[in-house]
Amino acid sequence: MIKVITPGLQTTVQDQGRIGYYEIGMPPSGAMDKYSYVIANLLVGNDENAAALEITYMGPTLEFQRDSVIAVTGGEIPPKINGQPAPMWETIAVKAGDQLSFDFIRQGARAYLAVAGGINVPVIMDSRSTYTLCGIGGFEGRALQAGDGLCIGSDIRRKISAGTRIPETFIPRFSKSYEIRVLMGLCSYRLTEESKERFLSLDWTVTPEANRVGYRFKGERLNFVPREQPFGAGSNPSNVVDLGYPIGSIQVPDGVEPIALLNDAVTGGGYATIATIISADLNRMAQIKTNEKVRFVSVSLEEALRARREMKDKIAQIKQVISENGR
Repeated sequence: MIKVITPGLQTTVQDQGRIGYYEIGMPPSGAMDKYSYVIANLLVGNDENAAALEITYMGPTLEFQRDSVIAVTGGEIPPKINGQPAPMWETIAVKAGDQLSFDFIRQGARAYLAVAGGINVPVIMDSRSTYTLCGIGGFEGRALQAGDGLCIGSDIRRKISAGTRIPETFIPRFSKSYEIRVLMGLCSYRLTEESKERFLSLDWTVTPEANRVGYRFKGERLNFVPREQPFGAGSNPSNVVDLGYPIGSIQVPDGVEPIALLNDAVTGGGYATIATIISADLNRMAQIKTNEKVRFVSVSLEEALRARREMKDKIAQIKQVISENGR
């Protein structure tokens, strides 16, 4: 059992996500930075889909009621065991009665805490992920609160020795400005050529409206090609007849402040989606904070698929490193 002493700003149980229900309007939820989440699970010997804690901006204080093995990855929100600094991206043994807390955030936005055996919460629609907008999944469908008790599961795939560490070359670096790769479309043809060029050349600023549903960006107004709106579309030029929203799709309601839709967003609607963030860069999107800068870079489908393969290859290399060094 893990007792929640203080919950942090928003700490939720997440796994790979609620896959297969998009067509009925259920978003996947799940860990926003899947790279960091998967590595945390590998470091404690879990299956890659084991439920872990996603920690946003400010970490919780947790008391372990039994000896456990943990790992903290993701954004730099430095962990402490009983008040003493503890490493990230490394397997850590904790004793019954130990308290895990976190220092102030330094880089990135989200950290991931994996516990050997996983966080044992009910499976709802094939996932343990929390979807707070509907109040389902995770721990009672919500972010953690003081006094909650989290059960630790028993499904440990292999025992990993404390001190097992990910090589520095595999640890992501964070900054205050990012290049995020996108595929233009589905409806980028609705923008004027000048606005398409401006979308890709501006440094967009992340507004305070940045969460698991989506990130809103401030820059300048983008203009749509004038047309007579088709039957079924709204009256604004940014409206289209309803379409599906891929995870990472970017819409620009009324041409003002683009919104990147993320893990907890609605699955469809009536705004033109002008671009979609490639899957490999959704991990980096999860680590961007309010007031940081983003420049969108257009890539081809072939480049996006290659980036996805490279990410999978990197995780395979990390598995091999842990297998060799974690015995």
